[in-house]
Amino acid sequence: MSNHLKKVVKTHQKEIKRKETIKLRKHLNADALFSNLHNGFKGINDHRPGMIDHTLADTLMSGFAMFSLKDPSLLAFDERRQAPHNLTTIYGMGSIPCDTSMREILDGVDPNDLRPLFKEQFRALQRGKVMEQMVFMQNSYLLNLDGTGYFSSSTLHSDACMKKVHKKSGKTTYYLQAIGAAIVHPDLKEVIPLCPEIIKRQDGETKMDCERNAVKRFLKKFRKEHPHLQVIVNEDALSSNAPHIRDLEHYNCRYILGVKEGDHQYLFSCIDQAVQEGNAVSFIMQNEQYKDLTHHFKIVYDAPLNKSNQDIRVTFGEHSQKVGQTTFAALSEKTCSLSMFQRPAL
Repeated sequence: MSNHLKKVVKTHQKEIKRKETIKLRKHLNADALFSNLHNGFKGINDHRPGMIDHTLADTLMSGFAMFSLKDPSLLAFDERRQAPHNLTTIYGMGSIPCDTSMREILDGVDPNDLRPLFKEQFRALQRGKVMEQMVFMQNSYLLNLDGTGYFSSSTLHSDACMKKVHKKSGKTTYYLQAIGAAIVHPDLKEVIPLCPEIIKRQDGETKMDCERNAVKRFLKKFRKEHPHLQVIVNEDALSSNAPHIRDLEHYNCRYILGVKEGDHQYLFSCIDQAVQEGNAVSFIMQNEQYKDLTHHFKIVYDAPLNKSNQDIRVTFGEHSQKVGQTTFAALSEKTCSLSMFQRPAL
């Protein structure tokens, strides 16, 4: 069994090296993509009545320019307006709003209005064969999901804001979060972002929104837009719960989820029992670049997620690294994960 797994890993590594660099096509260069994006922004209905100084398309393009140029803040981007020629030429903007105007204008835009633009750019990459180099394994893409916060204030807020009250001080904090999603590959620096799902108070709802509900909404929309795209969802240990795993399987998503012993004591006790009974697969691989560094793997198939959900069977994987005979301090923490991959046939 261990020899078979080693062959699978080596075959996968050879396949990655064998892939050719995708030739950049005319409709996939920066000018073409920026132009398509700006045209898409023009199709979004402007929520502002009366006369305006900056079009919504130019304002949205300014926001895109700030992120694509990796400016650390709106204020830093605002300094570029002192010499705006390059910005207007490269990004096709007629005018560039100041940071205050940009905030006010973009606050009124529904994030869901941007969703078709993500889909259109994704299709362009598919047509241009760019997505072929992003295939991770078994004809599937690696889809990273994670929650992140992007707004927090004790004074400014809107009806969409979430809020939390400090137990001791009674101080109220208003905040907004989002589920970020991107198709990634461990051998590539480039990532393909998908439309994020905002964690906010939903229309007509009195309860606070949460990351789990947002991920569920994301999966539903993702499958509607990409019904046949094969993905392996990669998430942290907060996602290793029965309802979420059922959602992933319902939407035909494979998964690799982190798992911690403190949160899954029953699972880890089953893993220990499998090791004692000889039902675990263990093997060691030497690092090709650093000969003293070895990778230690332990795999248990068909393990129950927890005592209450034994119908959910997962594949447990554990990885640790050692230098010589001693576990290296910086690499001492083990990485454990769950997946739905089945035992390979002999």
